[in-house]
Amino acid sequence: MCLARDMLMSKYDGAHDISTVFVLYDALVPDGKVAWGKTSQIPKTGGIGARKTFPIRVVLNDRLGKKVRVKCNDDDTIGDLKKLVAAQTGTRADKIRIQKWYNIYKDHITLKDYEIHDGMGLELYYN
Repeated sequence: MCLARDMLMSKYDGAHDISTVFVLYDALVPDGKVAWGKTSQIPKTGGIGARKTFPIRVVLNDRLGKKVRVKCNDDDTIGDLKKLVAAQTGTRADKIRIQKWYNIYKDHITLKDYEIHDGMGLELYYN
C-alpha cells in the first residue's frame, strides 16, 4: 500500500469501512500524488458541472443493403461521425449526408445536441 493511501486512512480513521477510504482516495488522487494542505494541486476530476462523455454505437443504414456500425462519443460532432463512416465505407466524408426522416444533420452540431443515443439508427445518403 502506498504512503498516500496510508496517510488518507489515518486521516479518515473513523470511516465505517475500508472501501469508503479507497473510494475517497481514488476520487481525490487518481495518479497517487498527494499534496496535503494544497488543494489547488489536487486534480479536479468530476464534480458539479463536469461534462462526461459516454461511448455510443450508432447504426447507419443506406437502404441499399449496407449497414455501418460506428463507435463514437456523444460529444462528437456530425462531421466527426461522417469521417468515421467515410473510413469504414471508403466514401469521402463531404459526399455523405446523415439524416433522420426529413431532418438533415449539420456537421458542426454534436450528437448529444441532436439527442442521438446508443444503438440509434440513422439514414445514410451519398451526394
